[in-house]
Amino acid sequence: MTGAARGLGRAHALEFARQGASVVVNDIGVALDGGGGDAGPAASVVEEIRALGGDAVADGSDVADWGQAAELVARAVDTFGRLDVLVNNAGFVRDRMFVNLSEQEWDEVLRVHLKGHAATMRHAAEHWRQRAKSGAPVAARVINTCSGAGLLGSVGQSNYAAAKAGIAALTVNAAAELGRYGITANAIAPAARTRMTEQVFAADMARPDDDAFDAMAPENVSPLVVWLGSEESARVTGRVFEVEGGAVRVMTAWRHGAEHDAARRWDPAELGPVVHDLLTRDPTPEPVYGATSQQSRAGGST
Repeated sequence: MTGAARGLGRAHALEFARQGASVVVNDIGVALDGGGGDAGPAASVVEEIRALGGDAVADGSDVADWGQAAELVARAVDTFGRLDVLVNNAGFVRDRMFVNLSEQEWDEVLRVHLKGHAATMRHAAEHWRQRAKSGAPVAARVINTCSGAGLLGSVGQSNYAAAKAGIAALTVNAAAELGRYGITANAIAPAARTRMTEQVFAADMARPDDDAFDAMAPENVSPLVVWLGSEESARVTGRVFEVEGGAVRVMTAWRHGAEHDAARRWDPAELGPVVHDLLTRDPTPEPVYGATSQQSRAGGST
């Protein structure tokens, strides 16, 4: 479990432990902007798991470092004798309007989110493939963390949206490649109150009063993650699920839409009416998060 010291990762780790799993609690304890580092939060989650009667170990590997990602996988196998589930959750934000975005802010967010998913998946997949080739049974699960920003876009989060879109594509591709080895790969796009969301969606994510259902509690997301990590989910792979409160929905991927085929090379002057006809026959795209209604309308017609 990467990024498991706080928020969603902590909630997932505790729920897996409640369901009987042994957990490697991976987190380097950085601040929201990726700075600093503190082993304390991961160690605290390990103590919570042990207090529940479970088994856990803390790990401070940088998941976006190829070598350290390999060491993380090896540590899980060496400590518990096997690896069944990889949950990728680590990440941070460097929000900025695109025209103000620095190269460093772009690189760091892509590195932690997208490479941080790819590196752990790559080494876990290698481990499972070797087991499968040796004749050992493999029922392995990868659960990645995408975002509505990556699926629909989000104003002021171009770097984050690009990274999360990459994770969705990586998940689908990995599912197609790795199924032969007994590995499934799915992703969630959660909506919950965490350090990464509380500033952006503060008004919508306030804690409810009294005993009302707290729709934005990160613990609401964890049951689906645990189910996707179970043997019962063996037939589900290459899918992305949105989870918010008590709602679970499947996100529909890019699909082939309306088509005009001239069976010859087009002349540019011909294409205006063709493109406009195609757009009228195709569903209107979902609006980008944070876009005005005018921006949304423009996005649906160009």
